[in-house]
Amino acid sequence: MGFITASQAATIWHLSQRRVQILCSEGRIPGVFKLGENWAIPDSAIKPADERLKNSNKKQLKPNVIDLFCGAGGLSLGFEKAGCNVILGIDTDVKALETFELNHKNAKSICGDITQISYKEDIKPIIGNKGIDVIIGGPPCQGMSLSGLRKIDDPRNKLYLSYIRLVDEIRPKAFVIENVPGLVGLFGGKIKDNIIKKFSDMGYEIQYKILCAADYGVPQMRKRVFFVGYREGKFEYPIENKKYISCEMALSDLPPLETSFGSEKMMYETEAQNDYQKLMRLKSKYVYNHVAAKHSEKVKHIISLVPAGGNYKDLPEELKNSRNFHVAWTRFPDNKPAPTIDTGHRHHFHYKYNRVPTVRECARIQSFPDDFIFLGSKTQQFRQVGNAVPPLMAEAIAKQIIKLLEKKL
Repeated sequence: MGFITASQAATIWHLSQRRVQILCSEGRIPGVFKLGENWAIPDSAIKPADERLKNSNKKQLKPNVIDLFCGAGGLSLGFEKAGCNVILGIDTDVKALETFELNHKNAKSICGDITQISYKEDIKPIIGNKGIDVIIGGPPCQGMSLSGLRKIDDPRNKLYLSYIRLVDEIRPKAFVIENVPGLVGLFGGKIKDNIIKKFSDMGYEIQYKILCAADYGVPQMRKRVFFVGYREGKFEYPIENKKYISCEMALSDLPPLETSFGSEKMMYETEAQNDYQKLMRLKSKYVYNHVAAKHSEKVKHIISLVPAGGNYKDLPEELKNSRNFHVAWTRFPDNKPAPTIDTGHRHHFHYKYNRVPTVRECARIQSFPDDFIFLGSKTQQFRQVGNAVPPLMAEAIAKQIIKLLEKKL
């Protein structure tokens, strides 16, 4: 009987050398033994069945993810949909964490200031011996805003440093930082350059790119920058798809609420009319968080003067001059993706009805499925939706990361 190396077995069995070494160490290949640092494998050995594909082991082999600054969990949801196991979310917003816990039932949570949280003292006692493969999160962007004067020593501009510190403590295989595009040029690019340098010094290959959510099936022209780092290999950003989903395609099947104000839980009134609506309804029997705002007749009349895709500039001069109009008086277009959904709940109007959109309609624009329930007051719910990363956008990023992880198995 002769012997072959792990490298030779990998070529014969169409596996990575690392995977063959793992099979040897797990005792999955009869007759193997170690010669120094190398494995000797009988040349008659048969390729073992891939236990990773058995249903009983699928859950254990999902990459483990923790979400810093998780909010309600849009980024986490995208990673779950892609096949990851989100095990922990961290945030300071109590009500957002309640929403996160409700919709990510297998995840633990920590409510606390990330600048005071460490892996050994706070995270490990909660997740136990579970390994962390990927760290994700979007440091709050208020301090990154280009509106108004911002100082580089603003405490909000240093939250990203706590993210970097935790990556350094944990050393995951990959990480994702999401933020507003303005971060790239903020303070002459100093924060962006610091992020790249610190992660590069840790040994990560890091890239960044500004992406538009509409290119990944989200009915919204939301742009965000994604920094992605990986210990081994080069990350490839997902391919853009210019087949945009319009506001009408996203919302037309939801109850119109013309004669009622809706409720936190109600029945659908029509069938799904397209693939996007079917995707949003996939696991839901009901419509949640679909409650219309109460407007005066005067306000409804003013809204009626703004056409689909229009804004305050379409109003008569006497109305434009009667108050301080701005982006808050912008109507969703019917045949295009929506502008960026923010944390306010009176900044845009429905493309068809003379009212502001409901929480559920904003959630649809963000690509949250209908079974994702938001908790808290209306203001809190709108804030949770507006602060979130669109799940479909997050899923596209996550799938690319998983491809890299699978190459190393």
